[in-house]
Amino acid sequence: MSSHPHAGPAESPRPLYGGQAVIEGVMIRGVRHYSLAVRRPDGGIFCATEPVSSRFSGRLRRIPLLRGVLILAETLWLGMKSLQRSAVIAAEESSADGDGDGSGDDGSSAVSNWTMGLTMAIAVALGIGVFLVLPLLAVRLIEPFIGSLLVSNLIEGVIRLVILVAYVAGISLMRDIRRVYAYHGAEHMAVHTYEAGQALTVDNVRRHPTPHPRCGTAFLITVAIVSVVAFAILDALLGSELYWRVLSRIVPIPVVAAVSYEIIRFAGAHRTAWFGRILSAPGLWLQQITTRQPDADQIEVAIAAMAAAVAADADTVPAQPSVIQ
Repeated sequence: MSSHPHAGPAESPRPLYGGQAVIEGVMIRGVRHYSLAVRRPDGGIFCATEPVSSRFSGRLRRIPLLRGVLILAETLWLGMKSLQRSAVIAAEESSADGDGDGSGDDGSSAVSNWTMGLTMAIAVALGIGVFLVLPLLAVRLIEPFIGSLLVSNLIEGVIRLVILVAYVAGISLMRDIRRVYAYHGAEHMAVHTYEAGQALTVDNVRRHPTPHPRCGTAFLITVAIVSVVAFAILDALLGSELYWRVLSRIVPIPVVAAVSYEIIRFAGAHRTAWFGRILSAPGLWLQQITTRQPDADQIEVAIAAMAAAVAADADTVPAQPSVIQ
C-alpha cells in the first residue's frame, strides 16, 4: 500500500479513472469516454478519445458481482483494441494517423472486430489452460502422496501463484516489455495525481508511486488467491474425479472474477484503513514487478491520455467508473 497521503476514492467526489499501458502509450478509461495517447516515432504524441460502447454500460454496471464480469469483459475488449491501435500508430504503419488531435483514420480499423474477438478468445483459453488447468494436472501427479484434498488445493494455489509471478517477471526481461511496464507506472502515477486533485504536470506526477490498488495486476493475484478458496469448496462438494475438478476450474471463472473485482473495489475505496492496506498488499507487491519508473517522455504521454479522458468527460454526468487499471 502506498503511503502517499492523498485522498482515496471514498474521500473524493471525483469519478475514478483507470486504464492500461499499450505499445508506446497509455489508454485511460473515463466515465463515458476512453482516451488513447501514443508516442509517435517523430516524437509527437497521438491522442484520441472515443465514447465507451453502450454494450458495457447501463444498470448492470451498478449491480455488485454482475458489474465485475461486465467490467472484466470491457477491460479485455478495450485492451485488445487499444493494443492493436497503438501498435499501428507507434510504428506509423498508417499514412493517415491524424495530426495528433484524434481526427482522421489512425489504423484502428485495421483489424476487424471478429479478428479481435477471436484473438481475445484464444488468449483467454490459453490463460485458462496455463493458469488454471495446468496447476491442477501438476498437483495430480503428487496427490497419491498427499492424501488430503485441502492440502492438494493449497499446493495447487501455490503453483498457480508461482506461474503468475514467474510469467510477469520473465517477460520483464524483454526490452519492449520493460517499456510497457514503464508506461504502466506512468499511467498509475497520472491516475494518482488526478485523484489527489493536483495539476497534471510532470513534476506532480513524479511525486506519486507507480503501484495503484485498483490495478489489473492486483486483480490477477486476487483471482489466484480467491480461486484457492473457491476450488477447495467445489472439490469438497464434487469429489476428486478429474473430470469434475477440471470443470470446477473453468465454469466458476466469472464468479471468481466477480468476487475478486469486489475485493479490489473495496480495497481501493478504503486504501487508508488497515484492512484496505492488507487487501491491497499482494497486488501492490506484484506491481513492483509489473511497473517501472517512467522517464519524462513517458509521463507526458500518460498526462496526455489522462487529460484527454477528463476533458471528454467534462460535460457528462458521473457514472459507474472503471476500476481495473
